[in-house]
Amino acid sequence: MDKAEIWIDEGISFIVEFGPKIIGAVLIFFIGSWIIKKIIGASRKVLSKGSYDESLQRFLLNLASWALKVMLIIVVISTLGVNVTTFAAVIAAAGLAVGLALQGSLSNFAGGVLIMIFRPYKIGDLIEAQGVIGVVKSIEIFTTKLITPQNKLAIVPNGAMANGNIVNYTEEGKIRVDTTVGIGYGEDIKKAKAVLLEVLTANPKVLKDPAPSVSVSELADSSVNFAVRPYCEPQDYWDVYFGTLEACKLALDDAGIEIPYPHRVQIQKNA
Repeated sequence: MDKAEIWIDEGISFIVEFGPKIIGAVLIFFIGSWIIKKIIGASRKVLSKGSYDESLQRFLLNLASWALKVMLIIVVISTLGVNVTTFAAVIAAAGLAVGLALQGSLSNFAGGVLIMIFRPYKIGDLIEAQGVIGVVKSIEIFTTKLITPQNKLAIVPNGAMANGNIVNYTEEGKIRVDTTVGIGYGEDIKKAKAVLLEVLTANPKVLKDPAPSVSVSELADSSVNFAVRPYCEPQDYWDVYFGTLEACKLALDDAGIEIPYPHRVQIQKNA
């Protein structure tokens, strides 16, 4: 009975001493979480009403959410009676160790910050970077997600994006489509050029300004090659590219202009 009474007394003392702190910490955590949700929600509404880029909105909201959660955890820990100064020192030491172990992740975070500041691209842009071509789906804290022309999701680290070359096909609002069409040496160059230009001007997705162009680009071994170059909006690139090739072939056939193709020559030896 003596030991039981001692345990009961210690339990009561523990509850009296730490019970209010635990209850207070739990209340602070749930109330703080609710407040953070409200703050993030209000911030999202404010940013959406302004002229802020969607990618910048997501980045700032994620960053603010994590910062507020860390502050809430520190407040909860201090409510439990833990020395925040000592805790901060432990966190700093742990942060240094984690930072050394996750140098690549920190580089990606820094790259994300740089992308948000200098904005070389935004959500919806067609870009080429790190050997990948695609439309930007999202810009997150550590990575950028692209949708490729094959409808595949490509995830590229922001560190590599910030430090590498980026080609933005959307920024100027116009993109040139480069195709090559060849005709036989015996065909009328002026007539073929007129036929090809007519194909480009008849395509509603080809822009009038800058005007499309057709120029002789090469006198090849078996063909006279034309550089067929229409301009279009970035989202119409592949439609114009494939549509131009097909329409040029059909138009040249209708005009009776030969498109050369490789011939195989057989050499027979006399017996």
